[in-house]
Amino acid sequence: MSNLVSVPKNGSLANSNSNQNFHSLSNWLDEIFDINLPSVFTSNFNTGITLPKVNIKETADAYLVDMAVPGLKKSDFQINLDNDVLSISTETKDESEQKAENYTRREFGYSSFKRTFSLPETVDEDKIKASYNEGILSIYLPKKEEAKQKPVRTIKIS
Repeated sequence: MSNLVSVPKNGSLANSNSNQNFHSLSNWLDEIFDINLPSVFTSNFNTGITLPKVNIKETADAYLVDMAVPGLKKSDFQINLDNDVLSISTETKDESEQKAENYTRREFGYSSFKRTFSLPETVDEDKIKASYNEGILSIYLPKKEEAKQKPVRTIKIS
């Protein structure tokens, strides 16, 4: 019979044949922080990195990109096109300070993201348009005339 060994989160070795009903203090604390606290406390909320959701739709004439980015202004976005790569980015900083008789409270925040998309050669780069309305950034990527889908045509047999 082999002795199985498991390695808990704290890195100490524990014999798997030991009584599992008794937890060490370290395991008990791990369980509290992993299970009982909301995910906001156990997530990497300090990174400032969030990637907004994107919907991309192709029509006969264009590609339509919609990005959900509520709470921002039009001026917060930077949209660039470089060698058939479309980049959408934003960077926001927020600082506030409250002073009262016996305390000062200062808070600051920073968030940013950058999404890049390789565009097909069929996109007419000179006619790309973007708009921002009610938290949705929309980018219209028209196709070149020769790439547009032509309607179905019936050919008669002679």
